Amino acid sequence: MAQHFDLGKQGERIALQYLLNKGYIIHEKNWRYGKIEVDLIAEKDERIVFIEVKTRSTDFFGEPEEAVDKGKEQQLINGAQIFINRHQLEEEVRFDIISIILNTEEVRVNHIEDAFTDAW
Repeated sequence: MAQHFDLGKQGERIALQYLLNKGYIIHEKNWRYGKIEVDLIAEKDERIVFIEVKTRSTDFFGEPEEAVDKGKEQQLINGAQIFINRHQLEEEVRFDIISIILNTEEVRVNHIEDAFTDAW
């Protein structure tokens, strides 16, 4: 497996543990529907939270969250609509990004709640 995939998987594990420590209930990890993938689907404070995790080893080329473009936002929105319809959910929805810098010197987690609030 390529090194960047390993880094991404490590970042997802860190994000998962971070959310659990913050009291989130995790419903899905790496949920897929066709070509759509949502890294984490969680719940907190009666909200369903769709979470994109971005991990980099350095911020030299920018913060990891900057890699979440409009296309990825739309993919998360589409995934949320499908997930909510299939499970007949009525909770409020939120879209978060968990940005992680992970290397031998540091682990930095930045949780951006309501990362694109106007999307829903």
